[in-house]
Amino acid sequence: MAKETDAPKEPGVSKVELTGQTETPDELAGTEATLIEHLTELRQRLIYSMLAIAVLFVVCFIFADQIFDFLLEPFKTASGGVEDVRLIFTAPQEFFFTKLKLALFGAVFLAFPILAGQIYAFVAPGLYKNERGAFLPYLVATPVFFLIGAAVMFYGVMPLALRFFLSMQAGGPDVVTIEMLPRVSEYLSLIMTLTLAFGVCFQLPVILTLLARIGIVETKQLKSWRKYAFVAVLVVAAFLTPPDPISQLGLALPMLLLYELSILSVWLVERSREKHNETQPTS
Repeated sequence: MAKETDAPKEPGVSKVELTGQTETPDELAGTEATLIEHLTELRQRLIYSMLAIAVLFVVCFIFADQIFDFLLEPFKTASGGVEDVRLIFTAPQEFFFTKLKLALFGAVFLAFPILAGQIYAFVAPGLYKNERGAFLPYLVATPVFFLIGAAVMFYGVMPLALRFFLSMQAGGPDVVTIEMLPRVSEYLSLIMTLTLAFGVCFQLPVILTLLARIGIVETKQLKSWRKYAFVAVLVVAAFLTPPDPISQLGLALPMLLLYELSILSVWLVERSREKHNETQPTS
C-alpha cells in the first residue's frame, strides 16, 4: 500500500514510499481512475474478448472436421493407422453438438493470447512501472507452459493410454468379439479434459515463481514440502486423468519434475533479489 511521506515536498516532484523504493510521477502515471472509468474499461475489455471468441468460434466451426481429424492423431498412432480408427455417434444430433463444443474449445484455446492481453491491458494502469515489467514475463510464460503440457499429453501420454485401452479388446473364432468403438463426444471430452489438466498443471513453475517474486514462498519452504507435494501430485493426477496407470503416471512424473524446476526458479529469483539489494545504496 502506497503512503505519502510527511516530509515537505519539493516543487514539481512527488515521491511515494513503497517498500523502501521511491516512485516518480512518470512511474505512477495511469494508476488513478474513478470507479466508473474502471467499469467502462472492464466492459470494453470484455467486449473485445467476446468478439475474439465469437470470430474464432465461427472459424473453428467451419474447420471442425479438420480439427477433429487432427485430434484423432493419437488414436491413429495407437491403433496403427487411419484404417483401424472407428468412432460412432448414437444420437442424430450428437456429432453436431460435438462440433459446437469442439469449436468453442478451439476458439477459447486460440483466443488465449488475446484474452491474456486484455487482462494485462486492464490491470496494467493500476501497476507501478517496475510491476508492469515483472508481470510481462509471466504473461508470456503462461501460454508457453500450457502448450508444452498439451503437447506432452497429445504426443506422449494419449497414444500410450489408448494403446492400453485397445489392448483390452478380445476376439477370435470361438470367442465373443469385444471391440472398442468410442463415441465422438466421449473421445472429444477425453481430449479436452486431458488438455486442460496437463495445461493447467504445467503452470506450476509459473505460479510458484510468481509467488516467490511477491515474497510468499521461499526455496527452503519448497524443499521442506517435497513429501507433501509428492502425495498432492499423485492425488491430482488420479483425480484429473482416466483411471489407468499410464495417464496418471504421465501427468504425475512431469509434475514432480516441474516442482523441482520450480525450486530452481525460486532460488534464482531469491538470488536476483539479493544481488539487487546489495547494489542498492544504504541510507
